[in-house]
This record gives sequence, structure tokens and C-alpha cells, in this order.
Amino acid sequence: MVRPRVAGIVTRVTSDFEALALSPALLGVVAELGYERPTPIQAASIPVLLAGRDLIGQSKTGSGKTAAYALPILQRLDLERRVVAALVICPTRELSAQVARDFRRLGRRHAGLTVVELVGGQPGRAQAEALRRGAHVAIGTPGRLLDHLKSAALETDGITTLVLDEADRMLDMGFGPDVSSIVRVLPATRQTALFSATFPESIAVLSKSYQQDAVRVKIDEPEGTRAEIRQLRMTIDPQDRFHALCWLLDQYPHESALIFCNFKATVTELTQALASAGISVDRLDGDLEQFHRDQVLARFRNGSVRLLVATDVAGRGIDIHGLDLVINYELPQQAETYVHRIGRTGRAGKSGVAISLTTRGQDARMRAVEALTGEPLEVLPRRERGQPRLDVLLGSLARRAKMQTILISGGRKDKVRAGDILGALTGATGGLEARQIGKIEVQDRLSYVAVDKGLSQIAVDRLNRGRIKGKRFRATLVDGPASRGEKQSGQRR
Repeated sequence: MVRPRVAGIVTRVTSDFEALALSPALLGVVAELGYERPTPIQAASIPVLLAGRDLIGQSKTGSGKTAAYALPILQRLDLERRVVAALVICPTRELSAQVARDFRRLGRRHAGLTVVELVGGQPGRAQAEALRRGAHVAIGTPGRLLDHLKSAALETDGITTLVLDEADRMLDMGFGPDVSSIVRVLPATRQTALFSATFPESIAVLSKSYQQDAVRVKIDEPEGTRAEIRQLRMTIDPQDRFHALCWLLDQYPHESALIFCNFKATVTELTQALASAGISVDRLDGDLEQFHRDQVLARFRNGSVRLLVATDVAGRGIDIHGLDLVINYELPQQAETYVHRIGRTGRAGKSGVAISLTTRGQDARMRAVEALTGEPLEVLPRRERGQPRLDVLLGSLARRAKMQTILISGGRKDKVRAGDILGALTGATGGLEARQIGKIEVQDRLSYVAVDKGLSQIAVDRLNRGRIKGKRFRATLVDGPASRGEKQSGQRR
């Protein structure tokens, strides 16, 4: 059994949500969402947060940390007061969006609950207007939060809970000064929770600065319960990197794979090289506008694109179920970043493979990785250079995705639900079978649905002729790698 370590003492894990003193409304939502029992981080953290204590929560990526703090926040909200009572700071837009989705899902029985996202890449004026109308929970990235604080759009007097999600990553990305500036203007009397996958010394310093008598929850996992991630490395010559990547993609079967690079320019070059060979691929980096980032992630999550090439902007906050393979095309500078990268696979009890391409002189960096993970990496033998031929490898990889994504111009704020879209596609007008429809993702003003590639244009035509919940929405196909003309640079992230 996985046991949490709370304030240095191993504690018993409750086996059901009813024992956590959650409200009937939240227990009902938990049951509706199919959560059978709390994860260890939830079982250990929820009682501490409900009691009003400060907390440091440490557990692996994908262990349910968002619900561990969202449920206590939702329970303690006064919905009658339309002021921001809880502030969640995240390192990336993607994590902010995921956290906001989880709050809305868990708070579906909280009538009038308003959650706002305050992130870059979206119009600041619309965000300020949402704050003016009133909100209960604000979730955002440090830079945009500072903008709203400086303009007085975000009022802090009512904030009673502060959460730093992926706090270690926040510091790794250089957001420490911005976070300090935000915290300085918050009420001194508040609850502060830090959640992190790792616990470097910088987190201890952060806790000392921002928290009072914090309870530390650390999830220790027995060997048999750890994520099944097979970790490998292969030493290559730098000029052989692309050839080696194609060989790995050919040798390790996958439905979806995430390929990490250190620089945006490398992401663009690699994506173009793969796409030109007919490979299903897209890219994610800091040069994409928020709309395109959301689009890329929706396509990757629903299987409309098989390979995603990314900088570390994708290293955290992206929950992709069933990701088979992670490849470090370039080795990250820090061992902690390596841990976060490979944590995208081997989630929810499933197995995964993580492979790193390394060059001579990087042994010290790999020893640091092994020291942090506690596991030696399996060494793949060097291949004979040029074997098999690159054109042969590219030809074998040129498989298109089975699904294609349709973008619908209506979302949550238009009262559109996933079931409505499914009904429109499978009803008399749509005529499709449920098995021909994949993942449906409903956002605020847009929705994405994956449809069997051979039927995607038919589905678009029928959606445009028909109605969803009695209303007309525009449907369009989304396809092709993200070669959208954004500025290029060699900067990180």
C-alpha cells in the first residue's frame, strides 16, 4: 500500500471520500466523476487543508494533486461573495487551463461558481472584465497575474487561500521574483499550499518565506506501485541525432509520442523535417498563441496527431492519457527537468518508455539523473552509422493519424456539453456511429471533437447543416502541423 508521510510520521490512508468530511455536494460530484477512492496525496492533504493548515504536498506527477487542493477550496468558498477567495499560481498556461477545468468539473454543483484564467496569450482586457464582474477562484501564470495586480484589476483583500502548483518548476523557470512580488501584496493571514513533484532546497526556502508551521505531506511509494517507466539512453554523434530519433521511433511502437527539445528553433526544424516526410506531427513551444496551443494539445490528446515536438513548456501541466513514449531529443540541463519530462508517460498505472539521446561528455549529467531517480538508465548499443537508411525509416514512419479534429464554434459558456455534440453527430442529421467518434473536449467558447479521418468532412458538412441544442454553430476541420509563421528564436521554452 502507498502510504503518505505527514510531518515525518507515516499515516494511515483512508479508503473512501466519505471519511474526508467533504460536503454532500462534493461527494456527489466525486461519485459522478467515477472517483472510487482518494489517491494518497488527496487522502493525506484534504484533511490538513480543510483544517486551515499550511501544507507542502509532494508526490509524483499525475497523482491527483489538483483535486487534493481544489476540493478543500470549493468546500470553504462563500459563493454569495463574488470576490476572489482562492489564488492558484501555475508555471504554464497549459497547467493553468488544466487546473481551471478541474475546478469547474469538481465544482459543477456549486451554483454560481466562477473560475477565471489569468494567463498570457489571451486578451488581458477580457480577463480584467471577468474580474470586474466577480469571481471566486483565480488561476494564472506569474507574469499575467502581476499585470492584473499592477492595473488593480485583481483585488487581493478577499484572498484566503494561495496555492503554488508545480512550485519547483516555477522556480526552475525563473519565476521566483515574480511570485515574491505577488505574495507580498496578499493578505498576511491566509492559507498557503505548495505542491511539487520534487523537493529541492529551493522549496524549503520558499516554504520558510511564505508559510507558517506547514505540514509536509510526502508520498512514499513501494517498489511495486511505482509507474512503469522503462528508462533508456543512447549515445550518439551530434550529426546523427535526427537519424537516431527516426530509428527509435521505428523500433519502439507507439500510438503517441512526445519529443522534447531545449530550443524553440530546434522544435520548428524537427517538426518541419518530420512533417515533410508525411509523418503525423505537430509542435508546442512558447511562440504559439494560446488559441493555437489549445488546438495543438486538443489534437494530440484526441489522437489526431501522433507525435508532438515540444520545449519544456509542455513538460508540466499536460495530462495525456495513454502516452506510450517520451524521447529527449536533447538532454535537459537539470535532472529535475528530466524527471518532469519523463513523467508524461507511465501514468495511471500504465507502462511507458522514456529514451534520451546523449552525446559524449554528458555522463555527469546522466549520473545526476540516476541519482535523482534512484534508477540506472538502460544503455542502448550504438548503431552502425547510417543503418538502416534514413529514407527507409521515414517511409516506415509515414503513418497518418486515424482521427481528425473538428473545431466547433460553441463551448461551455454557450451551454454546449460533450453529450450534445455526441448527440448531434450520432442523431438523425449526423448519422455517425458512436465508435466513429473519439474524444470530445469542451472549452469556454470552443469545442474539439475527434472523428474517424475518413468521415471527418462528412461530419463537418452535417454539423454545419444541423444544430446543437437547437442552435447553429460553425464546424471546421483542424489539420496540419503548427507552421503558422510565429517568430522564431533560439531561446529556451
